[in-house]
Amino acid sequence: MEIVSNKPIDPAQIYDLIKKDTAGSVVLHFAIVRGSSESKITSSIEFQAAGDIKDVERELRAISGEIHGKWQVEDVAIVRVLGLLNIGDIISLVGVSSPHREEAFEACRYGVDRLKGMATIMKKETFE
Repeated sequence: MEIVSNKPIDPAQIYDLIKKDTAGSVVLHFAIVRGSSESKITSSIEFQAAGDIKDVERELRAISGEIHGKWQVEDVAIVRVLGLLNIGDIISLVGVSSPHREEAFEACRYGVDRLKGMATIMKKETFE
């Protein structure tokens, strides 16, 4: 499942959506706004679609499809938040459920790496 939202992420809700009786492992990764970047103090970050929101959704579906194609997973959740975020806010979440932990960790890490390089998201940092 792929979600683009301007609302905060509820980790418990995502966990409930991807846990399966056949999964022995669920891995969730949260990217959060940190208080500094490049030796500067960050006050907020704004994420926007670089074009049409449909392009963002399409890129998220592609990432999810890649994960399903490379690893034996039960489910994948990829969530991206758009809008103005403050220190400590969750930027994105990648969740993977799998029968085995190795695949869950590898698949989740791949998803996180792919999210970091999304072409359809623009980031604007505000510094103090």
